Amino acid sequence: MPVTTVGLDADDTLWHNETLFRLSQKRFAELLADHAEEPVMMDRLAQVERRNLRLYGYGVKGFTLSMLETAMELCDGSAPPHIVREILAAGREMLVHPVETLPGVADTVAELSTRYRLILITKGDLMDQERKLAASRLGDYFSGVEIVSEKDRATYSTIFSRHGVVPASAAMVGNSMRSDVLPAIEAGAWGIHIPYPITWAHELAEAPEGHPRFVSLSRFDEVPAWLNAAQT
Repeated sequence: MPVTTVGLDADDTLWHNETLFRLSQKRFAELLADHAEEPVMMDRLAQVERRNLRLYGYGVKGFTLSMLETAMELCDGSAPPHIVREILAAGREMLVHPVETLPGVADTVAELSTRYRLILITKGDLMDQERKLAASRLGDYFSGVEIVSEKDRATYSTIFSRHGVVPASAAMVGNSMRSDVLPAIEAGAWGIHIPYPITWAHELAEAPEGHPRFVSLSRFDEVPAWLNAAQT
């Protein structure tokens, strides 16, 4: 069945995102350098983030709260006020940081929109993701925008059903094997993986090598050519 609908991830697929988190983590490590070794600190922060996902979900706000909680733990429950202020400032700066689309994304999305129905499927905070989409100036190319709390098989099945999409005629493009590729394939769609230079550990998973609906590309601008070849 030919592909008629293309789902696109947002963070680290259309625009840079993880680099901002890494910069904030570095700032966090510098603030708390007197309280723990950096590897211990980063491990503790990762544990707190994972624990809080079910409460805060994905995004800058949950990350900021997790940094505050980790700072409290590392400082025996009484983080100095200047550390609290700096963590909050880091979170605010992330929320207003300019959106920088990845190379080739704008032209490729425009090209894809002339031949396929595009649906943005992304996790994260609703307000922040809406802000980034507006700032990217890509919004008009999408027939649907889905900002969800989690990406699993049920999520993709629900989205496909809501938009009247036969899963076999859909392809999901993203940088996360765990969130963009594997569950989309499980739901019956194609999973197209485009790696980003750095990936949050929570999003790592083994590639389904050999699966007939798994595709690995090097760059986003390779997607149209692959789709064209797949139709012939």
